[in-house]
Amino acid sequence: MEENMGIFSGLKSLGLENMEGMNLYEDPKKEEVRKKAVPVAPPKPKEKDLIYDRSFVCPVCDSPFTAKIMKSSKARLLGTDQDLRARYDGIDAMKYDVVMCPVCGYAALIRFFTNVTSSQAKLIREKISQVVKLTAYNDEVYCYEQAMERYKLALVNAMVKRVKMSEKAYICLKSAWLLRGYRESLKEQEEYDEKKVDSLARQEEEFLENAYKGFSEARQSEMYPICGMSPVTVDYLVAVLAVRFKDYGVATKLLSAVITDPSANVRIKDRARDLKDQVARELKSK
Repeated sequence: MEENMGIFSGLKSLGLENMEGMNLYEDPKKEEVRKKAVPVAPPKPKEKDLIYDRSFVCPVCDSPFTAKIMKSSKARLLGTDQDLRARYDGIDAMKYDVVMCPVCGYAALIRFFTNVTSSQAKLIREKISQVVKLTAYNDEVYCYEQAMERYKLALVNAMVKRVKMSEKAYICLKSAWLLRGYRESLKEQEEYDEKKVDSLARQEEEFLENAYKGFSEARQSEMYPICGMSPVTVDYLVAVLAVRFKDYGVATKLLSAVITDPSANVRIKDRARDLKDQVARELKSK
């Protein structure tokens, strides 16, 4: 016996079986409101849509070229890590902060790219351009391996240029941030190589240690701003790195200076207080 489906039973024979269970007196406006009330998550931005090809002229070999740069006005900031690494939705900004000439191999953070004297250019041509073997990449975005290669070239160029301690420290810091992003991207996968993740963590630690050493020396010997950072920001950053490497005396001294500095904004003071409390807890647990 055919199951009774109400006054609309039998619509199946008319090809309207999906309407057999309708409520005759249901207000269609309620259904419309229900549909409108369901939140729809915005589509996740694609990395390729957050970058563009910017034109450069190499200050070492005068070759014109393009490099992929992040559209800072389009990328949405999600937050910052304790050591000030910025996190964006859909893109790792660190992958696009090094500019590299594909002709001669000169590379630097975009902030420092044009800062090349004639004597520095000569050293780069002699020690890098004549021997470097660049990997060819043709993807529409930079992969982590490609980005890391660019950072290593930037660090080698910085050594050859004999740049300030702070510039080398800044490259190390951003290299560590890049490795952190690489590690996080791998861990988001259902299956990943744990040995690879561990290796990236060790590399990150090494770069952070070098950043700590470089910024510690730079803050005592260089004029501010250092890599665009104020004394308060540098002191906070060095304090964070000091905590990481268990130099609690250094960290406590710098954090106290940040907290009492009248030029420091509320956000960085709050961060400093939280970190100082963390140091106190760690010391107490010993």
